[in-house]
Amino acid sequence: MGTDASQIEENSTHGGDEYNHQLCDNGFNYLIVRPENGGVRDLWRYMVWGDRGSGKKFLESSEEGVMDGVSDDNRWVILVSIVVRKVLAFFGKPMEDVGFVLEFILNLLSENSGLLTLLYNLIQGKVVIPKRGTETFISTIGQLDGRIDLYKPKSLAERTDDFLSAEVGNRVLLDLCIMAAKLAYENAKVVQSVVDHHWNMDFVDFYDCWNDFQKQWSTQVYILCDKRKDAKLILISFRGTEPFDADDWSTDFDYSWYEIPGVGKVHMGFLEAMGLGNRADTATFHYNLQRKLKDFNYSNGTDGAKSSSEAFERILPHMLKKTAYYAVREKLKILLREHKDAKFVVTGHSLGGALAILFPTVLVLHNEIEVMQRLLGVYTFGQPRIGNMQLGKYMETHLEYPVPKYFRVVYCNDLVPRLPYDDKTFLYKHFGVCLYYSSLYMEQKVDEEPNRNFFGLRYLIPEYLNAAWELIQSLIMGYIYGPEYKEGWFSILFRVMGLAFPGISGHCLTNYINSVRLGRLQISLTSSS
Repeated sequence: MGTDASQIEENSTHGGDEYNHQLCDNGFNYLIVRPENGGVRDLWRYMVWGDRGSGKKFLESSEEGVMDGVSDDNRWVILVSIVVRKVLAFFGKPMEDVGFVLEFILNLLSENSGLLTLLYNLIQGKVVIPKRGTETFISTIGQLDGRIDLYKPKSLAERTDDFLSAEVGNRVLLDLCIMAAKLAYENAKVVQSVVDHHWNMDFVDFYDCWNDFQKQWSTQVYILCDKRKDAKLILISFRGTEPFDADDWSTDFDYSWYEIPGVGKVHMGFLEAMGLGNRADTATFHYNLQRKLKDFNYSNGTDGAKSSSEAFERILPHMLKKTAYYAVREKLKILLREHKDAKFVVTGHSLGGALAILFPTVLVLHNEIEVMQRLLGVYTFGQPRIGNMQLGKYMETHLEYPVPKYFRVVYCNDLVPRLPYDDKTFLYKHFGVCLYYSSLYMEQKVDEEPNRNFFGLRYLIPEYLNAAWELIQSLIMGYIYGPEYKEGWFSILFRVMGLAFPGISGHCLTNYINSVRLGRLQISLTSSS
C-alpha cells in the first residue's frame, strides 16, 4: 500500500484534535479520567476545597462543563478512581513479579505432589521443574480451584446433553459457562487439553489479542464446539481480570466512557480491551463502532475528498494487529456456516464478563443480524458495569425478547459487579437478568444486586461477618457436600485475606462454581417472565 506503520501513526495523530471536535459535534462524546495528569496537591485541593481547576486536570472531555455536573458529595468517586489507579500503576511491576513467582511456586508444589514430596525429590535430585505454556502449568486461578470436570446431573430432569436451552433452570448450561469462564485463565495448551480430553468437546482456537492503548497482547479468548461435526453449540469464553495484573484491575476501576449516538455510553477501557479504539486518539472508536463505513461523512462536510483515506489510515494500525472483536467475529461466522444448526453462547468472569456482553452489543451495532439470530445466550459471572441505562435499553430488544438471553450472575459481596460506581455523575448501570446468590447459595432473580455500590456503613459489618462465615464454610464444605467441594490450603489462605478485603475474596471463582452447582435454581424463565 506504500505506507509504513510510522507514517500511518503520524497521519492518525496529525490534526486529531480538530477531527475529534468534528466527531463531538455529531454526538460522539467522551470522558476520560486520567490519573497520570496532576499530582497529590491537585487531588487535595479538589477534595478538600472543591477546586474545579485542580479536578479538571484529571479529566479530559469532549463537553464543556463536565466538572460542573459533579456534585460535592460525589467528588470522592473521582478520588477513589484516581488514587486506586495511581497505586496500581505504581505497584504494577511488583504485582507482576509477585504473581510470576507465586505461580511458579504453586506449580512447583503441585507437580511434585506437595511440599514433603518436593523435599524428597530435592534430596534425590529428581525435582520436576514446571514449564510455562505447557498443559501441566496451571494459573493462579486454577490453583485456587482445581476442578475441571463439568457438573454431573443428579436428577432425571437434568440428565441431558442438550445445552440448547437458555432457561435459568438449565444448570448443565450454566455450569458449562462458569467452568469455561474459569478455564479461560489458563494457557492455550491447558485449555485444549481440558476441552478435548476431559469435556470430550472440540477445541477450536485460542486468541491472544492486542490492546492498542496498553500496547500489549492483554486480551485472551477461546472458542469451542460441543462436537467436531454438526455441532449444536458454539461457546466463546473471554479471560477475566488476572489477579496480579495491575492493568486489568485499573480497567475495572476506570470511569472513562465513550458515547455512541443513539446507543449510549460505553466503558472506554472495555472497548480498548476488545480492540475497538484507543483513547490516545478518540476518533479510532468512531471508526470501529460505526454501523457502516460508507454511512458516515468523516470530514463533516468540509473536505470529502480526503475523508476515506484519513479514515483508513486511522483504523489501519488496529487492523495490523489481531484484536479480540474482529478475530472472534470472523471465526464465529465461519463456524456458523459450517454448523448449520448451531447456536452460540458467550461467557466470561470479571473483566471477561464485561467483554462477553460487549461482544454481542457491538454485533448489534454493526447490524450483524444473521449472527445475532443464532445467539443462544450470554452468561457472565462477577461482571462490572459496561455502560449507561441508554445502552441497556438499546440492547433490550435484542437480548430480552421473545425470551431473555442475557444472565448476569452475582455472588454475595463480590466487589467487581459494583464497579464502576453507579451515580448521576458517571451513569453506569447494569442491565439484563441478575441471578444473585447469597453465601448460603440461595438464588434470587433480581433487577439489581443488594448494596449496588458496595460502599456504605450499614453494609460494612455484614460484609466482614460474611467473610468470616465464608472462611468457616470453606473448612467444612468437603464434609457437607462431598470431596469435590473441599478447598485446599491456598484457597483457605485466600479466605483469610478476605477478612481484610471481603469484596475481593467474594470475587473468587470458587464462590461462583459452588453457587451454580449448589444454588436453588427454582425460577425458569419463559416468554411470559
